[in-house]
Amino acid sequence: MIAYLYGKLTYKSPALVHLDVQGVGYEVLISLNTYSHIQQLESCKLLTHLNIKEDAHTLYGFFDAAERDIFLQLISVSGIGPNTARMMLSSLQPDDVRRAILMDNEKMLEGVKGIGAKTAKRVILELKDKMKKHKTEDILNISVTPDNTIPEDALNALVTLGIARNMAEQAIRKVLKQEPQLNDLEALIKKSLKSL
Repeated sequence: MIAYLYGKLTYKSPALVHLDVQGVGYEVLISLNTYSHIQQLESCKLLTHLNIKEDAHTLYGFFDAAERDIFLQLISVSGIGPNTARMMLSSLQPDDVRRAILMDNEKMLEGVKGIGAKTAKRVILELKDKMKKHKTEDILNISVTPDNTIPEDALNALVTLGIARNMAEQAIRKVLKQEPQLNDLEALIKKSLKSL
C-alpha cells in the first residue's frame, strides 16, 4: 500500500497530476477539490489510495485526509467505484457530500453524473452514521491555470473523468451560452457535469 507521495508536480490538470518522487514519475488521479489546493504549488504531498484491478493499478490522490476518508467510504458502498467517487468529489465539495448524506439530501447526490435514485439512497443508508463522526472542512475555490483557457481546462478535466469528448464539449458550450461571463474553472466543470 502506498500511503502518500511527496514530490515535484511536473504536470497538473484538474483531473490528474504527474508527481516526480526522486526521479520516479507517478500518475495520480485527483478530484477538483484536490486540484484547487495544489494548482499553485510546485511540489506537494498527496495522500493516496491504490486501486488494483486485473487490468490496471491506479493511484488516486488527495490533498487531505478528510477527502481521502470520504472517498474510501464512498467506494465501500456497493455500486460506487473509484471513478464514481472521484466524480462525486469533483461535482461536489467533500463538505457537500457529507452534508447531503447527513441531511438525507438524495437530490443533491442525484445531481452527480452516474448517481441515480437507488444509488443515492444506498449511499445515505450505508454512510450516514459514519459521516456523523467527521467534522466540516474549509472550502476553497479554484482559479484558472495560466497555460490553458478555462474551457480547455474544463474539457480536459471532463474527458479525464470519463466523459466522451463530444458530450463534454456540448455541455461546456451549453453552460457558456447560458453564462458567457463565467470565468471560474471549478464552476464551469460542475455546471457542465450537471448539464450532461
